[in-house]
Amino acid sequence: MKQILGIADLETISKLADIVNEKELSEITITANEQTITIKGKKAMPVPPPPIMGAPVFPAGAPAPAAPAAPEAPAPAVDDANGGNIVKSPIVGTYYRSPSPDKPPFVKVGDKVKKGDVIMIIESMKLMNEVQSEFDGVVERILVSDGQAVEFDQPIMIIK
Repeated sequence: MKQILGIADLETISKLADIVNEKELSEITITANEQTITIKGKKAMPVPPPPIMGAPVFPAGAPAPAAPAAPEAPAPAVDDANGGNIVKSPIVGTYYRSPSPDKPPFVKVGDKVKKGDVIMIIESMKLMNEVQSEFDGVVERILVSDGQAVEFDQPIMIIK
């Protein structure tokens, strides 16, 4: 079989891609003979926050000065809204309520949803990940705004 870049054949690369997906890895990199192949999976790696304007920038490898430990801000409390189901973000990313700015939202407060309906998109590492409802019910509350950054396991909406 023909080797790609002198590293591996297409069958081997396909098997490696299967391993990346099965093990839910973010990526695997193979280097041989000064050539490199990287296979990226769907699992999102945490995205570092953008730099704060006016904050000092330190060269790579240089230790940053120690900052005093700040107490962590508590996450906003979410009650289960009288037995409602809380939909949480499956990954770190940006919440979008519609497929594009000129399209209507997937769901609005008061909409009925069925298990498997697409209810939002979470963009992570420039990939648009459709999130499906795990519940049947009615959207009672949407807890984040369109375009807001969300964390893994952060409550997004309540379905009753």
